[in-house]
Amino acid sequence: MTKSTPPQTLRLDRFLATVTDYSRSEAKRLIKAGEITLDGAVLSDPRQPIAADADVRLRGHSLRAAAPRYFMLHKPRDYVCAARDRRHLTVLDLLDEDNPERLHVAGRLDIDTTGLVLLTDDGNWSHAITSPKRACWKRYWLRTAEPIPANTVDKFSKGVFLKDDKARTLPARLVLIDDCEARLEICEGRYHQVKRMFAALGNAVIALHREAIGHIELDDMLEEGDYRSLSEQEINSVWSEDHE
Repeated sequence: MTKSTPPQTLRLDRFLATVTDYSRSEAKRLIKAGEITLDGAVLSDPRQPIAADADVRLRGHSLRAAAPRYFMLHKPRDYVCAARDRRHLTVLDLLDEDNPERLHVAGRLDIDTTGLVLLTDDGNWSHAITSPKRACWKRYWLRTAEPIPANTVDKFSKGVFLKDDKARTLPARLVLIDDCEARLEICEGRYHQVKRMFAALGNAVIALHREAIGHIELDDMLEEGDYRSLSEQEINSVWSEDHE
């Protein structure tokens, strides 16, 4: 059993709101009207604890708690990591799934950044990725406008001060590939962090692509805009004490 297993019980009204499109207030009205049964018996108390796998029925139709969902998506440019946006398409627009609005992004990317995005409806799982206390490492490929001085490797390993931030960034791992090309690993998620780190040293990031989050690597079989479900191994890797 993994840590992402749903709770063992839920209040009846919350259970109904979870497995249907009804709000909790609407669920309470259904309960009051005698529309909800368990093992043939009418349920009347919205506070009654219900097991996640209980055979609760609405007007005779069985309701089951949906299993949590976990996806990786290869994000293209010009999509935002939000549930909705008035001006731009969102990563949810790329999904062909039921109730996509219930999913959220675990670790956002800027609109012009491409690469690995994780989506889930498991809040505990996404918190394990994004919580600063967990120090989950993220790996990026990047290209800069100007050549990257060799001493940038040492500066990033010690942390740099970002504009308007009072504390240095945590140690980061920079590997130079070419004059203007590198890979960078960070274990924080500050606003526009990678771009601001290079800006702090007088350079500009002109292309940015996320390759990995913790042990989860972007599947090289996924074209931009494509996605797939995570494997059980990938899901469970988030709970590892070692995110390196």
